[in-house]
Amino acid sequence: MRELLELLEHDSRRPVSDLAAMLNRSEYEVEKQLKELEKSKIILSYNTLINWEKFGDDTVTAIIEINLTPQREVGFDAIAERIYRFDEVRTVYLMSGSFDLLVIIEGKSLKDVANFVATRLSTIEGVTATRSHFMLKPYKKDGVIIHDEERDRRLVVSP
Repeated sequence: MRELLELLEHDSRRPVSDLAAMLNRSEYEVEKQLKELEKSKIILSYNTLINWEKFGDDTVTAIIEINLTPQREVGFDAIAERIYRFDEVRTVYLMSGSFDLLVIIEGKSLKDVANFVATRLSTIEGVTATRSHFMLKPYKKDGVIIHDEERDRRLVVSP
């Protein structure tokens, strides 16, 4: 099962026939496993990584560090749920260290992101501090190099 997951993680568009051949299994077995993995929520989604900058869309991505006061009986979970339900929020992690939650959001402009942090995140009961970091340029995302242009990296040798 792990081999199947690793193949899908690298390229989720592979046809079942290719997966079956690579794993030395029947297509029926692979399809059955896929359905089990989806039903048990081990496979949560199939995603496509798009270079939106190259496409021409200019969105702003920010990483927000959030400090919280945990709520009685539910800890950080209730506040995290309120935050991850916002449409602007792409990712939320509970962290160890100097802050409690790491939140990745996207907006149409710096002003939109700043407004979201000021009016929606900071006003949630239990949020004690936020720190925003704006992403300037992606080099690698989810194991994929974004701007991988082939070029000759050899040193020039002159006589």
